[in-house]
Amino acid sequence: MNHPKHGKLIGWLAEVRDGFAAVLFSAPCRLCGELLARTTLLPFCDTCLESFLPMPEKVCEVCGLPMEAVASVGGERQLCGVCREDFFSFERARSYAVYDGALVRAMILLKYEQLAPLGRWFAERLAEAVARNGEFLEADVVVPVPLHRERQRQRGYNQAELIARPLARRLGLPCRSVLLVRTRPRPDKLHLTFEERWSSVRGAFAARPGSQVDNRRVLLVDDVMTTGATLDACARALRDAGAKSVVCLTVARAASHARPPRTEVFAR
Repeated sequence: MNHPKHGKLIGWLAEVRDGFAAVLFSAPCRLCGELLARTTLLPFCDTCLESFLPMPEKVCEVCGLPMEAVASVGGERQLCGVCREDFFSFERARSYAVYDGALVRAMILLKYEQLAPLGRWFAERLAEAVARNGEFLEADVVVPVPLHRERQRQRGYNQAELIARPLARRLGLPCRSVLLVRTRPRPDKLHLTFEERWSSVRGAFAARPGSQVDNRRVLLVDDVMTTGATLDACARALRDAGAKSVVCLTVARAASHARPPRTEVFAR
């Protein structure tokens, strides 16, 4: 799955390109406002980058929830309360860092300002996560969580794809953004309740007609995992289309999640 030499070459070429393209004078860090000490297209200082809180080693074996956030553990497997009920449609989910502090602001910039260098930097961190969890994250193809066509037309890009494409290159895997589509847009409401978040993605994704998903192991990539509703809906659509397995990687992960609405539990 991994091709270390190929991945290192791609990373080195990206750094060289960024070095030539970078502006040759000081600019402020987009997170704290301090002047950057080095020339780079990544507009963050080292202090802010180092402030991102990596996920702890002890996490739920299935969804990747930090186990410090879980009141109890069942049996020998380290599972959170939701995953003890075998709820999610994906096999595994892992993340780079806790969704908190400066990382929240960084994710907003990636989402709304198309910072491709930041997407590549996050892809490097996720490639490291794959190296640490290789037995859990084996895949044949990388698929970014899609935006609805109207949202992508308005924005001009998909932030999940900014992460997924360089990650796929580092892993030596194909990236197939066309395998999965969002068939229903997200509600216009800015802040959704927990129940609304789950309801808004139920049945909102589907494998593209004619796409080759059958018996493939899919690595699903997104920017943030909060409730797990979006990843679950995408995984269910891929499994319904014949995917052999679905594992998930996100840059950021909420440090806790509530139990899914009872209607979702009954729907299974």
